[in-house]
Amino acid sequence: MSAVLELRDARKVYPGSPPVESIRGIDLAIHSGELTAVVGPSGSGKSTLLNLATGLDRPTSGSIRITGEPIERLSDRRLAGLRAYRMGVVFQQFHLLAQLSALDNVATGLLYRGVPAKLRRAAAAEALDRVGLAHRTHHRARTLSGGEQQRVAIARALIGRPPIVFADEPTGNLDSANGAEILLLLRQLNADGTTIVVITHSDEVAQAARRRISLRDGLVEHDSGSTA
Repeated sequence: MSAVLELRDARKVYPGSPPVESIRGIDLAIHSGELTAVVGPSGSGKSTLLNLATGLDRPTSGSIRITGEPIERLSDRRLAGLRAYRMGVVFQQFHLLAQLSALDNVATGLLYRGVPAKLRRAAAAEALDRVGLAHRTHHRARTLSGGEQQRVAIARALIGRPPIVFADEPTGNLDSANGAEILLLLRQLNADGTTIVVITHSDEVAQAARRRISLRDGLVEHDSGSTA
């Protein structure tokens, strides 16, 4: 089975005296249908790995492929297009527009695809229903609880049905009850066929995934193996 995400000897060195080698040659493949947790302590390279995988940063050397396409040499414009069509990203801070409704926040996930407004809103309503928020469609983001805001952020990442969704510390800003609900939601979405990569420092979050990749000092310390 071909990989949705593949890293081949990916390295990232930040200039300095001395230079900081954040990622030190990682080989990794994520296949369709997997629910994978990337874990490690602060400074292990998790955030750098996420930035490289989503095209927000470029590797110093090595190759990164999304659905088979190498992205390390794409122009910024083509990278933006690739992110719009081939991946969804759930940020720890939610990044919602406070004055917009849940529906309109989710609909922004299709802006870069040039989808007409009516179709964007219809797709947003469907995505909110998938995450259990059909009853909060027209509520402004600032009036929602933390758990509800995270569900809106997940719906926005899902709206275009991308091949892969990245979730950065999806329970980091939530209490234990809301965090447990988000983990259950991620498992349900994965059971429905969504490929999900969770970046986390939490063992509890990692235990909810079927595959666990542990990073330390910019290297893969342990990989429980592909479940695809």
